[in-house]
Amino acid sequence: MSVLSGKKILLGISGGIAAYKTAHLVRLFIKAGAHVQVIMTPASKDFITPLTLATLSKNPVHYSFFSQEEDANGNGEDGNKHEQWNNHVELGLWADLMVVAPATANTLSKMAYGNCDNLLIATYLSAKCPVYVAPAMDLDMYIHPSTTASFKSLQQFGNTIIPAENGELASGLSGQGRMAEPENIVSFLEADLESKLPLKGKKILITAGPTYESIDPVRFIGNHSSGKMGYDIALSAAKLGATVVLVSGPTKFTIDHALINVIDVVSAQEMYDACHNYFNDVDVAIAAAAVADYRPKVVATQKIKKAPDNFVIELEKTKDILASLGAIKKKQLLIGFALETENEIENAIGKIQKKNLDLIVLNSLQDKGAGFGKPTNKVTFIDKNFHIQPMELKSKEAVADDILNKVIAYFNE
Repeated sequence: MSVLSGKKILLGISGGIAAYKTAHLVRLFIKAGAHVQVIMTPASKDFITPLTLATLSKNPVHYSFFSQEEDANGNGEDGNKHEQWNNHVELGLWADLMVVAPATANTLSKMAYGNCDNLLIATYLSAKCPVYVAPAMDLDMYIHPSTTASFKSLQQFGNTIIPAENGELASGLSGQGRMAEPENIVSFLEADLESKLPLKGKKILITAGPTYESIDPVRFIGNHSSGKMGYDIALSAAKLGATVVLVSGPTKFTIDHALINVIDVVSAQEMYDACHNYFNDVDVAIAAAAVADYRPKVVATQKIKKAPDNFVIELEKTKDILASLGAIKKKQLLIGFALETENEIENAIGKIQKKNLDLIVLNSLQDKGAGFGKPTNKVTFIDKNFHIQPMELKSKEAVADDILNKVIAYFNE
């Protein structure tokens, strides 16, 4: 999965011959899983049509401060033309990143000096996101002192220049000035974004889902955990650059990410073995699984037939995975979960002490919207110094982000 997946990309196109390449660039962004909106300068429409880019991006293309809402006959619903304001501030705030490609010498100069005479420049000046610039011009223009000054100013503003490439130019000359090829622009963005991810280089072990403890070949003892919380934490961690080992009990969820290695297990013993197999090599362990506390002492090899009287199963304790990791941890940040129904804070603090945790994520079944099988969760963070931080009801994806923010803060201390 590309780091661009889910990103909102604002593509600014200025009036150079390289604008024809932006059709392919938009397709690559979409293929990477990004959401794309396009802003064109008026001059760029001479090189590629807004209709082409709108079709590929699946969004209207913006090229002026006003656009007319028209039907096929050129009229609005009441038979008249209506002008609609294209809000450059909203466009700038929408984007996770802005890419100006091609960026001509004229557009570069306007960006550097704030010469705001078109929608692209107005949006750039309003953008709060990282901005990438892919220059495209003839070689003498590329090395001219005024262009060099524009590059310097833009970089001082915090923008990133995607270097132009060497090759044949529209003038017939050969040299530096060609806009980077669309594939190279995508690769540049991915590499740059990945290098800035706050958990890049960190290894995280995450457990998720329930465990099933066999009674006989067809029956088991289990619980109602769906595994969603653990899977959301794993995906959030991977998006932040971490390499993830996800030890998962039986669940309907699947996950496909190059940085996530899923280890499927069924029983508490299998989860215990998998966690201990990876724990020494990780920086963080987050135990979000709902592990069975007990298992049948004897597992029948054949299906147990219905008896006329009561049937008793003798249970024995399973190994406490979290406590066993706490007993051997060295440098690892160890985070546990606690699902409680009474005396929640006291029980959670007891687990921190007993299991040598750095942080516990407390769930209470008393809270509406929290617990198993729900898309939301309401948690309270308690750290090893017993600082208590209750959180609001949020989606499990948002709770996962909150947990990973705690991890980021730990490594930034």
